[in-house]
Amino acid sequence: MERRHFMRGLAAAPTLPGMLAAGQAFGAAPAGSEHAYLLRLLQRMAEPVLSLMSKGELKKKFPLELSPSWDGRDRSVAYLECFGRLMSGIAPWLALPVDDSPEGRLRRRLQQMALQSYTHAVDPESPDYLKWRGEGQALVDSAYFTNALLRAPKVLWEPLDAATKARIIAEIKGLRRVEPPYTNWLLFAAMNEAWLLSIGEEFDPMRMNGAIRKINEWYIGDGWIKDGKDFHFDYYNSYVMYPMLLEVLDVLAAKKGPFWQAKPQELLAQAVRRAQRYGEHLERFVGPDGSYPPIGRSLTYRTAAFQPLALLAWRKQLPASLPEGQVRAALHAVHKALWDAPGNFTEDGFLTIGFRGHQPELGDWYSNNGSMYIASSSLLALGLPASDSFWTAPAQDWTQKKAFGGRSFPKDYPVNY
Repeated sequence: MERRHFMRGLAAAPTLPGMLAAGQAFGAAPAGSEHAYLLRLLQRMAEPVLSLMSKGELKKKFPLELSPSWDGRDRSVAYLECFGRLMSGIAPWLALPVDDSPEGRLRRRLQQMALQSYTHAVDPESPDYLKWRGEGQALVDSAYFTNALLRAPKVLWEPLDAATKARIIAEIKGLRRVEPPYTNWLLFAAMNEAWLLSIGEEFDPMRMNGAIRKINEWYIGDGWIKDGKDFHFDYYNSYVMYPMLLEVLDVLAAKKGPFWQAKPQELLAQAVRRAQRYGEHLERFVGPDGSYPPIGRSLTYRTAAFQPLALLAWRKQLPASLPEGQVRAALHAVHKALWDAPGNFTEDGFLTIGFRGHQPELGDWYSNNGSMYIASSSLLALGLPASDSFWTAPAQDWTQKKAFGGRSFPKDYPVNY
């Protein structure tokens, strides 16, 4: 594997062709604002990948990096991981209107690249036809692939040509051959079925509803869900459990799907309350300097640990205990603490394996640099326009900043829902 030199931090990184310079404002966001910072990060993650895949050149030019403990599976799984995970995180921002502002022009360009990439992803004649068959890992990343279509149907699904749509549907249904283990994988199968339901296709309610039941059985209280029969202190509630549970239930409730002796709308309301409680914990994890506990497996997913807070912000469902300006400030501190470090990107602009910088030894047996693009999920709040109150509300200090500053802050108590 060819090793590349590793780039400086985001704030100091050189610009890609067509990329706005650090500090240049997008639309209504003032220079140097949290919105502009996150938008630069989104472009930094997305443009190198989509510019290649839109031309059918991702497999040819994306420099693979595998964990030192790689389990030996077909390394080509990395390309579906990279594209699917990236698209899931940037889809809400892509769904916003296009205009002639710098941000609008960037959005139009990336929308076009994304559509071309979706076409290559399922075309057996394309050099970038993805690894849909032969590896169980495809079930995992197909769920991020469809999650993006669910989050931005009008710009990512509806404009696709009929042949590409038919191919996507066939590949997703074909993944029913993969039997998910009794872990977070149940939700990957559920997400695919929820997406099929959302577009009016035949779907398997057992793969969707069974996952919802099992996740609720694994709820252990105070906002935490086990990943299987045993509890693991890690960020899988952030990476998978809450985001996919909420969005599967969104579809089930909206489409009035079948669920024996249960009301999906009530299950959705319950899941939102529990996710909000988990979000309160995440906010309290943020140190005064933006650091947070480096715990558990898949730590190299970086700021994906904060996906639920970004998701709740995008959905306008943050709990009353977490004002928008406080969450925005906390997330900005986290992003700067990680992404301003050197080594997160290669010289060519691709993510590396690491937590803060390039730390390949932190990779798990299933980790490759394509896996790292799940970090885009911490950018979901960019699905709110720069004029939204999330971006314009006065910044407020977060809990640990108040606590370690010797100021008054709210005490924390468990909940029983």
